[in-house]
Amino acid sequence: MRIPINHRFQNLITHHSSNSRHVSTCRAVLLTAFGGTHNLHIQPDVEVPLLKPHEVLVRSRAVSVNPLDTRMRAGYGRSIFEPLLPLILGRDVSGEVAAVGDSVNSVRVGQQVFGALHPTAIRGTYADYAILSQDEVTVKPHSLSHVEASAIPFAALTAWRALSGTARITEGQRILVVGGGGAVGFTAIQIAVAAGCSVTTTCGPLSVERMLAAGAEQAVDYLSEGFELAIKGKFDAVLDTIGEPETEHMSINFLKKGGHYMTLQGEAASLSDSFGLALGLPAATVFFLKKQLEYRFVNEIEYSWVFMRADLDGLIEIRKLCEAGKMKIPVDKTFPITQVKEAHDAKDRRIIQGKVVLEFD
Repeated sequence: MRIPINHRFQNLITHHSSNSRHVSTCRAVLLTAFGGTHNLHIQPDVEVPLLKPHEVLVRSRAVSVNPLDTRMRAGYGRSIFEPLLPLILGRDVSGEVAAVGDSVNSVRVGQQVFGALHPTAIRGTYADYAILSQDEVTVKPHSLSHVEASAIPFAALTAWRALSGTARITEGQRILVVGGGGAVGFTAIQIAVAAGCSVTTTCGPLSVERMLAAGAEQAVDYLSEGFELAIKGKFDAVLDTIGEPETEHMSINFLKKGGHYMTLQGEAASLSDSFGLALGLPAATVFFLKKQLEYRFVNEIEYSWVFMRADLDGLIEIRKLCEAGKMKIPVDKTFPITQVKEAHDAKDRRIIQGKVVLEFD
């Protein structure tokens, strides 16, 4: 299936300034409809938009497959994204700077970089060339390969926003991470440990040793009977990466007064999908404010929905943690970008539990 492109730019190289060069088309994976992996199509000549002054063009070497990618492909956020089809999925990227906009001074052409796009980005990173804002990308950790680096930014920035931006964790505090086995939970453990916090996490039985090796003081198998009884003490902050009613109820019972409960499972997209944007977004706002007020005045805790956002300072700190050997996400399997359908299928069927990365030739 061929996707129409702007043929005025095909096979051209456009020079924007003395230090940038811009390609006009490239290979990309297009999501043409919501549903199964059969809706992912590799196209050889998808238009690359002209760079805005603050944007960076990155030659992709590796991109990771995030849960958001598979959920969006299946239809999550349909009310927002369906009018904009076809989409390019993908949030993380590691590669080289191919061109920069006229206002960019944080990176330069030829540098090895990594970064991540906002969750609502329409043109993602499943492409030979990805476009990011200058505050979404920075120099890649020198100690990591492109495959290793691509697994980190989106998950780590989500965890960074929760712990450093929302809870504002400080040395000596106690942190509970519900679902430490996932990428966000695992990076949250490493961020909290690096900040001098005491960390407890819940995870599957196969992940317990990995959580302890990452610095968690206690890793509790959530499949064990009465596992809540094994969790010791109260906590200053809880990051709930699962976001089910059961984990929320458990979490608030473990919080100290004045503590922070943070969940990744906000209701904005799901309510908009159910009721449309006109009703769904206001309903989500009312739901959030009601819960926030209830928890603040009844339970004396703070309630927050957490999502990733661009944070250059945070990304630089994450890079420093990587270079210091204090942060890494294991990659379980890599696929060439030409096997993107197989990669998504493996995640859908839970054949691969850990991180999957797509490589570019």
